[in-house]
Amino acid sequence: MKKITIAIHGGAGTILRSDMTHELEQEYTAALQAALDSGYAVLARGGSALDAVEAATVLLEDHPLFNAGKGSVFTHTGLHEMDAALMDGRTLGAGAVSGVRNLRNPIALARRIMQETQHVFLSGDGAVSFARAQGLPFEPDEYFYSQTRWEQWQSVVHTDKVLIDHTNEYKDEFPDKKFGTVGAVATDRDGNIAAATSTGGMTNKQWGRIGDSPIIGAGTYANNATCAISCTGHGELFIKAVAAYDVSCLMEYKGLSLDDAMRVVVHDKLVRIGGEGGMIGVDAEGNHALLFNSEGMYRGVRNSDGLNEIGIYK
Repeated sequence: MKKITIAIHGGAGTILRSDMTHELEQEYTAALQAALDSGYAVLARGGSALDAVEAATVLLEDHPLFNAGKGSVFTHTGLHEMDAALMDGRTLGAGAVSGVRNLRNPIALARRIMQETQHVFLSGDGAVSFARAQGLPFEPDEYFYSQTRWEQWQSVVHTDKVLIDHTNEYKDEFPDKKFGTVGAVATDRDGNIAAATSTGGMTNKQWGRIGDSPIIGAGTYANNATCAISCTGHGELFIKAVAAYDVSCLMEYKGLSLDDAMRVVVHDKLVRIGGEGGMIGVDAEGNHALLFNSEGMYRGVRNSDGLNEIGIYK
């Protein structure tokens, strides 16, 4: 029986202790711990890595602090368009969805796409129609509203700017701003691994913009032979770097460890092209790494060796 491990993230970026109230820090910590515990409980009772990462991601999607599900940012037209993906390292099965509206848990739809269709990636109205046919829960627009997100959007709605949560450009206006994507990776007792990622994208995004989160190999990847990875950061750069799959390639073709491979991608390859953010990873032995090149990353890890850690700052 292998060591069981789960790691989660709630976004990476300019996350400074000086900007965080004690109460807000406690709220983030409690939300991260709840998601970590939810995924770990699945693993502890013998459940699969795939079930664990979905369970953890659902809790993060349901929390308004994170830019996914309920906490998703506003698009240029004042709506919420969400993306998600998950991948099973045992079978290389994958499901992904982009541009869906009013769906409570996009990660659940990604799972259904993987298991109930012959496709990997559905988008927009077609994805929504499939979700309704599957009986997945939807919510009204009001469910996704938050005052902070609304104010962020109002600051740029009359421009062609987008707000990337992890930049510091609007620090003075939004000292309690929230940060990006959520995700989870896990190793179960059979040594199978999985990854899941979910996001609301960029504030004021236009034209149906899609980031790295739902793109297999860019923001999400899992293969039992190497690693399971979930990324967070400036999606365009993670797409160009094929960041998640690059970690797997470095492990497969160069024989690097999980930690070493992730360091090459996060601290060298991404930095060279201006890619800010981070990633979490596990391998089939239950090893983990949580790395970022920004000021902080909401993160947590728990395993059967007794480790239970939550982190926010560098």
